[in-house]
Amino acid sequence: MLHRPRRLRKNPLVREMVAETRLSKEMFVYPYFVVPGENIVRNIDAMPGVSHFSADTLMADVEKGLQTGLNKIMLFGVGDEKSDDARSAYNPESLVPEAVRLLKKQFGDDLYIITDVCVCSYTTHGHCGILHNDYVDNDLSVELVSKMARVHAEAGADMLAPSDMMDGRVEAIRNTLDAGGYVNTAIMSHATKFASAYYGPFREAADCAPNKGDRKAYQMDFRNPEEALREALLDETQGADVLMVKPGLAYLDILARLKEVSSLPLAVYNVSGEYSMIKAAAERGWIDEQKVVMETMFAFARAGAGIITTYHTKDILNNNWL
Repeated sequence: MLHRPRRLRKNPLVREMVAETRLSKEMFVYPYFVVPGENIVRNIDAMPGVSHFSADTLMADVEKGLQTGLNKIMLFGVGDEKSDDARSAYNPESLVPEAVRLLKKQFGDDLYIITDVCVCSYTTHGHCGILHNDYVDNDLSVELVSKMARVHAEAGADMLAPSDMMDGRVEAIRNTLDAGGYVNTAIMSHATKFASAYYGPFREAADCAPNKGDRKAYQMDFRNPEEALREALLDETQGADVLMVKPGLAYLDILARLKEVSSLPLAVYNVSGEYSMIKAAAERGWIDEQKVVMETMFAFARAGAGIITTYHTKDILNNNWL
């Protein structure tokens, strides 16, 4: 035989030398949930190993993470005032901008801060915008998330991650930021955020489950790959700096196809349900957690992701799984 592919699988040294896909710690982003109060580290039942943090304990945990190379985080606020108009979402004294200011004061450019821009945790009904006759008003909601984005930028966020899925919100946020002088604040668009059942544990963590209806009128139909690509490319034309696919595992085909048509950096969000399933199976001894986690991370990278937001980040870095 002239061709023996097994020659390049003979031992770990040669397998490592010819590996086509590689991971590095620089690719990983860890999501944090910030809550009111002091000295709070509260476990989230539906997400083993993930916690709510008050601002003071968040500072300590971030400092610990920096020692292992965890220097990119995404912030979600949980526990601010809820109202029909989500006014606390753009209050400069709300949890996320306050946490951003504290983190930037202590860590400066050693820490890259991404903030979620969506109002689902700030509305009484749990939807990602303003409701009119039980339907989310797109244009009013875009105005709302644009205000929220500016407040986060003013606080010092490095990158904003709008996840509301309103039409035109990337362009509106970009214009708002530029008009305010925040031309260097980047946008990571949740470009293809699907109406997914994998978000269940997150909705407990972020206290944002809709109290009526669902989000299928604005989040994407998981049956529509062509529509997903159109959505992503629209965000690219509107000024997004990074495009995100969310969830990850069930949408590797979208990620791979997007890689073929866009030259922007691509991110993937390994969401709460994907995380919790692995944790639950590992706790029961049904799978090898490290091996399954790393196989999953390589799948994301192989499909085209250069940025991976995952709740597994701490385990990966703390345990030297890379």
